[in-house]
Amino acid sequence: MEKKRTQSGMLRFVVLNLIGLIIFFVPFDYNKVNSIFIDHAATVIKAWMGPTGVAYLCLLMMLGGAGYPFVKKTWNQDKTTMLFSIFKVIGAILGIMYVFKIGPAYLYTPDMMPFLFEKLVGSLAFVIPIGGALIIFLTSYGLMEFIGVFARPFMRPVYRTPGMSAIDAVASFVGSYSIGLLITDKQYCTGRYTAKEAAIIATGFSTVSATFCVVVAKTLNLMDMWNLFFWATMAICFIVTAITVRLWPLKHISDEYMEGVEPYEEKIVTDGLFVAALEEGLEASNQPVSILKNLVTNFVSGFLMTMSILPSIMSVGLLGLILSKYTPIFDILGYLFYPVTVLFFSDPVLVGKAAALGIAEMFLPAILVKDSDLITRFVIAVTSISGILFFSASIPCVMSTKIPISVRDMVVVWFQRVVLTILITAPVAIFLFR
Repeated sequence: MEKKRTQSGMLRFVVLNLIGLIIFFVPFDYNKVNSIFIDHAATVIKAWMGPTGVAYLCLLMMLGGAGYPFVKKTWNQDKTTMLFSIFKVIGAILGIMYVFKIGPAYLYTPDMMPFLFEKLVGSLAFVIPIGGALIIFLTSYGLMEFIGVFARPFMRPVYRTPGMSAIDAVASFVGSYSIGLLITDKQYCTGRYTAKEAAIIATGFSTVSATFCVVVAKTLNLMDMWNLFFWATMAICFIVTAITVRLWPLKHISDEYMEGVEPYEEKIVTDGLFVAALEEGLEASNQPVSILKNLVTNFVSGFLMTMSILPSIMSVGLLGLILSKYTPIFDILGYLFYPVTVLFFSDPVLVGKAAALGIAEMFLPAILVKDSDLITRFVIAVTSISGILFFSASIPCVMSTKIPISVRDMVVVWFQRVVLTILITAPVAIFLFR
């Protein structure tokens, strides 16, 4: 009986994780388009619903996202939440304006509201819920725990974080920054991370998910090299984090545990790594919750997350685009990156401006360089994801946790990450594509 149970557990572990790897990382041709399953699924559903159906669904989701904080009475719990609740309301109003074609003509130029609504909102509305449901095949059945065991021996020397953070780091990357930040906050509040460790993970690993990466890749026409783009982004993100942990301000954050909690000491596996990894993977895969229930729960979470994100993207995104097009703000900020961009690009000012736009919303850089050459598109795509911190979502999420890092420090870390990402990615892109 025990042998059968072991065989059944092994089969479950292998099959379910293999499904996840195929869904997210094996591209295939469908209707003469080479992409991964999530992208194809979103395309099929959108085609079935038609442009009008998609527009109305997106609008309903935006209205729901704008109203949700007021229904839950959380909109005014702090100044940051209040500000972004207002931005969500503005985003929902912009959605109404777009669907019913209300407002001044300059908002309807192809690179303004039409791009935001049709390319970003219209994609995210489908990709995130679908990806949010299917991500369980990567995160819920032992693969992260399996990988985590192998990562433990180098997490402390490389990232200055405990071995257990490997699971957190990878799950944040392939899951979502919101889930990653929730995990990190819980670990900090229960004595598993110090303040410094929590800040490192929150600013170094809690980037947008694989599903967001799909949207960036689609926007910049990189889906035909999806695996190269994704794995390069993941590797560069981790390399950049290894550098930023050794710089101010992360280096000087307190290495103390949260007051009033009992510090947790983890065991480090040094011998029999594969056996230990397999044991942890099998244990994690043996969940009492059914796969169907897990799928539904994660779909709902992804749907609610999408509702929250869409109006923010519309309002903050449009504000960023207006400021970018009609003011010199991002041009000025872009010159901060000029000493780096001038080394690699024929249009260093454009690349610098695109990089600067990422602090407002991580999708905006893609909009600015969507018609640029392959090298520029690839570098900006990686940079927009590796930057991790942006004001439309991730920074407020960090601020809503108990992780002790200021907005000033997060902006500094963002700047460091962008500079380092460009310095690392540009030579790689030039080598690959020139």
